[in-house]
Amino acid sequence: MSDRTGAAIRKLRLARGWNLATLSAESGVPISTISRVELGQNALNYEKLMRLCRALDVDLEGLVTREAEAAHGGSGRRAVLRAGDGPPTRTGGNTGRRAAADLKAKSLSPIIVDVTAASLGAHGPMTAHDGEAYVLVLEGEVEFHSEHYAPLRLAAGDAIYFDAASGYALLAPTRPARALLVAAGETAFGP
Repeated sequence: MSDRTGAAIRKLRLARGWNLATLSAESGVPISTISRVELGQNALNYEKLMRLCRALDVDLEGLVTREAEAAHGGSGRRAVLRAGDGPPTRTGGNTGRRAAADLKAKSLSPIIVDVTAASLGAHGPMTAHDGEAYVLVLEGEVEFHSEHYAPLRLAAGDAIYFDAASGYALLAPTRPARALLVAAGETAFGP
């Protein structure tokens, strides 16, 4: 039996909203035994393991699945972006700085974008990439253009979540602005 069995049992117990006493009453396994198992201090014999599985309404395969989930810890990866740092990049007619550029196989590609293009002509072709994206206006006002919707004005603090594959443009109609763009996956923007 894996040392993660206790973590899996605890996860299942908490998902039901049960305390140790409730699981003990439902399974017939003493509270002290369940507690020690959850803390990884004790192993279960087959009979007690099956009683806990029945009480938690999970078969052994389901418990093993929970064990695997309990085994997956965070990767511990991190990347710090100091103000003004990060490799330069372009997104359409705007420039920006990539965050977490040193990390490979990212789930997200964050970029601090200096929005300076005042018109679609200055922006050039709409930007498009796979997946979804999120834009949060940090400073100023941004006009969001999309192939499927009318232009939308966003003030500092406003945000939009959208399908990036359909094409979009970030414009600064009155004065330069700054926004956080978070694109799905390892999105490649120009240098």
